[in-house]
Amino acid sequence: MENTLLVGLSRQMTLERQMDVVANNVANINTNGFKADRSLFEEYLRSPAHEDNFMRADRRVSFVHDRATFHDFAAGPSEQTKNPLDVAIDGNAFLVVQTAAGERYTRDGGLQINNQGQLVTASGDPVLGTSGPIVFQPTDKAINIAPDGNITVLEGTGTTDSVRGKLRLVNFADPQKLVKEGGNLYSAGQGIAAQPDTTSRLRAGFVEKSNVNSVHEMSRMIEITRTYTQISALLQQQQDLHRTAVEKLADVPA
Repeated sequence: MENTLLVGLSRQMTLERQMDVVANNVANINTNGFKADRSLFEEYLRSPAHEDNFMRADRRVSFVHDRATFHDFAAGPSEQTKNPLDVAIDGNAFLVVQTAAGERYTRDGGLQINNQGQLVTASGDPVLGTSGPIVFQPTDKAINIAPDGNITVLEGTGTTDSVRGKLRLVNFADPQKLVKEGGNLYSAGQGIAAQPDTTSRLRAGFVEKSNVNSVHEMSRMIEITRTYTQISALLQQQQDLHRTAVEKLADVPA
């Protein structure tokens, strides 16, 4: 019975962790550029089973082990906004933004201009170009972001393009090593270097939405809840059996 209790508890612990991951995915269904997280489990075998008396060799006891959580970098759907500052990335690249904690990386292309004329994210972090922050003049109009990231404008009454910079696009040899910060920012750990990306392309006037499939995630929440409830019922049955056995042993005729 102790084995049943331990196996059941190990499964419930992993289900709680899985529910946390799914709940975070659901909470970010409407977060631009959000990438879902997935849980990875493995079977952990322990031998022998100490509490059973078998006619043959002891059987191994199977536990559930929470091995890891990984990022699902599948592209999310693109939504047309007709905002010339918005960009969706076709490819594996990330935009680079400057935060108080240092450079961070994002797929959220919902951009705007702050009161200092800087191109920033929705949270106000400056978006970096190949030469630093991108700054517009008050008289700039007809802003155009080319597929390669070059940004041009018409300045004042001018009729020829003026260059305001080029968006810096980077990628990583192993993006799974990126650490998620909040909904759609990533940091690179020590020894993880961002490499210039020359293959991805930008689509102005679009943003990449979250890649979370709401129907799938809600189904997973229901499945996890049912499984957790079933295990709780099983553990309760085992406790009842244990209590009944103790009571019968104590009920010895005088």
